[in-house]
Amino acid sequence: MKSIKRRTFLKNTATLGAGIMFLKSGILARGQSPNNKLNIASIGVGGRGHSDLVECKSENIVALCDVNANNLAKAAKEFPNAKTYVDWRECIDKENKNIDAVICGTTDHTHAFICNWAMNRGKHVYCEKPIAITVQEARVLRDTYNKNKDKIATQMGTQIHASDNYRRMWELVHGGAIGVPQNAHVWCSRTPKGGNYLPEVTPIPSHLNWDLWLGPSPFHPYNPEYVSGGCLTWNRFWDFGGGQIGDMGSHMMDMCYYLLDFGGPTSCEAQGSPVNTDTCPEWLTATWQFPANDWRPAMKLQWYDGGKKPGMPSPVFDREKAFKGIIIYGDKGILMGDYDYRILVLKSDMTQYTPTPKEKLIPPSLGHQKDWILAAKTDKKTMCNFEFSGNLVENNQVALVAYRAGKKLQWDAKNIKATNCPEADQFITKKYRDGWTLNG
Repeated sequence: MKSIKRRTFLKNTATLGAGIMFLKSGILARGQSPNNKLNIASIGVGGRGHSDLVECKSENIVALCDVNANNLAKAAKEFPNAKTYVDWRECIDKENKNIDAVICGTTDHTHAFICNWAMNRGKHVYCEKPIAITVQEARVLRDTYNKNKDKIATQMGTQIHASDNYRRMWELVHGGAIGVPQNAHVWCSRTPKGGNYLPEVTPIPSHLNWDLWLGPSPFHPYNPEYVSGGCLTWNRFWDFGGGQIGDMGSHMMDMCYYLLDFGGPTSCEAQGSPVNTDTCPEWLTATWQFPANDWRPAMKLQWYDGGKKPGMPSPVFDREKAFKGIIIYGDKGILMGDYDYRILVLKSDMTQYTPTPKEKLIPPSLGHQKDWILAAKTDKKTMCNFEFSGNLVENNQVALVAYRAGKKLQWDAKNIKATNCPEADQFITKKYRDGWTLNG
């Protein structure tokens, strides 16, 4: 098996020394000393956005933005020198000359807009998953990043990617522990609610700017259920998210997608609960076919959510307790894993595989956010940059296109089009409210 060159992976994960300091108009550039601080605008400062903000507090937090005045007030107490904004567009434009980087921790349906605006202005971007909720949004972000990748650092917030367990699984697969990979399965048993868009509830709380919360999505009257309880209360709606494959798929699919070097699929088919024009599926199964690359053959990848699961290949893997995870079948063994464990089952005996010596293990991460900060200051690359995560999110969204179209798609990844199903075009992108521009 021809593995990816180890030094390439190490270059992308090991901490690099200080580069050359370069300052221009007060803005920090790549290649500078890691001891200099980034000037950061944090957009969306509650929930996960607040967690990301705290992880980056060693830098200069110069601007805070949130549509929720309570969230904004709390963050302003922690960072009293930061300017505050309610509209992220105003924040990015007014602070354009003062900031180097943007943290995006808002609702999913605004991620692509904020990220693209920031990258168009040459800013480093850290964005919570998923970076997009349509195939087209993911492609726009990937293309914008690639135009600017020598100048900016990007990272999608899938923290599992920074774990030691993740590195050990990569070593197992690329070290030949399971032989040549054959197929893979990914699942998450979380079951979202279905239903329809919610009825209006008045009044709108005085601390919430509902119009800006909606942002580019079509208008919907206020209902507290959209905003209470975190992402699970709103990402089930098509206008605000991508259901479980959009949410947990960004985490769980990430493992297989990176370990097996997937790119664009050649086909995709999906089944699920009856299609609802308002909400994402309550359960979904999907199958993609990926072409061969230079070290593995063509492969099939399967996804399951809403209580659906693959068969468990080993008695040591309790099917009832396996809430989420991955299984990769090879011709010599099987790898099963999740965030914090891995199980290797060999088809013969242990003599077929020599574990990686301790001194040659892939170095640990500084932390997902800190890896991004270092990359913004040096020429180090992030593991979840918008090329990788753009491909990942695009792939996940293709499954939702196939589900809504009700047909197996022959997929032209280069042109993001189903060559056998023109009716799928309507689900590749979406309409936005007047006044909202993705490529601003």
